[in-house]
Amino acid sequence: MSNGGYSMSKGNIRVAICGVGNCASALIQGIEYYRHNPSIQEGLMHNNLGGYLPKDIQIVAAFDIDNRKVGRPLEEAVFAPPNSIYPIWTSLPNYGVEVQMGPVLDGCAPHMKDFPPDRTFLPSDKKPVDVEKVMKESEAEILINYLPVGSADAVRYYAQCCLNSGISLINCMPEFIASNAEWAEKFRQQGIPLIGDDIKSQVGATIIHRVLAHLFEERGVRIKRTYQLNTGGNTDFLNMLERSRLINKKISKTEAVQSQLSQPLSEENIHIGPSDYVPWQGDNKVCFLRIEATNFCGVPLELEARLSVQDSPNSAGVAIDAIRYCRVARDRGEAGVMLPVSAYLMKHPPVQMEEGEARREMEAYLTRKVGSSRLKAQS
Repeated sequence: MSNGGYSMSKGNIRVAICGVGNCASALIQGIEYYRHNPSIQEGLMHNNLGGYLPKDIQIVAAFDIDNRKVGRPLEEAVFAPPNSIYPIWTSLPNYGVEVQMGPVLDGCAPHMKDFPPDRTFLPSDKKPVDVEKVMKESEAEILINYLPVGSADAVRYYAQCCLNSGISLINCMPEFIASNAEWAEKFRQQGIPLIGDDIKSQVGATIIHRVLAHLFEERGVRIKRTYQLNTGGNTDFLNMLERSRLINKKISKTEAVQSQLSQPLSEENIHIGPSDYVPWQGDNKVCFLRIEATNFCGVPLELEARLSVQDSPNSAGVAIDAIRYCRVARDRGEAGVMLPVSAYLMKHPPVQMEEGEARREMEAYLTRKVGSSRLKAQS
């Protein structure tokens, strides 16, 4: 992918994080990895995106609810249990950022208390801080949401804090903000760029499933039925054992694949979603994918694939671009949902696009001083 037509860094991007879990840990470690290895571009979709480098991302505030993280320096909290990610860059500097207590709301599923402490959340009894005030005082420009799946009330609380303080939101979770017309309009009216919902992996189960579905469709092969079964051992999978928290996650992942088909499959012929928690897998996510189809003259065709990834770094490779794109949008005075980047980096954007088309429009936006109406935020 291109470098967006820039060659020099344009300055720091001030970011707040809600949810100091594995994904946040991978992102922070990844920023340091590329800061200390500026000649390495491997693993990045963009080294220089719109004039911003990975090292330009500065975490200025962080919120969590776990008593092993709240009150601790950020550089220590990212390694506290139940975090269990593949180590990337463990010698983190002193950021001068203390993890603040956020509101619990629905951020901790009741069943989590039934598991060993090193695998689950241990909510702190500290009083939640005034999140909006902390973000303002930190001069954060962007909030990246890493709350647990199913935290509907908590996500909306943080989204409202963003609206009240003029801060952009990157919604990495499958609670619909960018893809909800009412919330999207609120951000547009406030003049704030918004990116979401539900972050894709750099190369993960859903994007592979989407690409294969599009390939079958493009080659005249009719998909009859398909499944995507995912297992993992991190707190995300443990949290999702409570099936009621999975409603939007399944919608997000299923629509991401269905959008690539001219004839969507009936509900009984498509199953996509987290399947089970396997403790010893840790942050390793394993996907089992099967497609049954018919090709020339109705002759049957079957495909099976297995993908094994470290889940959180796979997400961080996308978040590092979403943050920089959001800052470019702020520089340009954009407002509302940023469509091409949401379609390219998120599973449940307001408008689904084929990967190649979304990437081309995203690149076109980065190389233009003023984007066309389609490339700008959603009106």
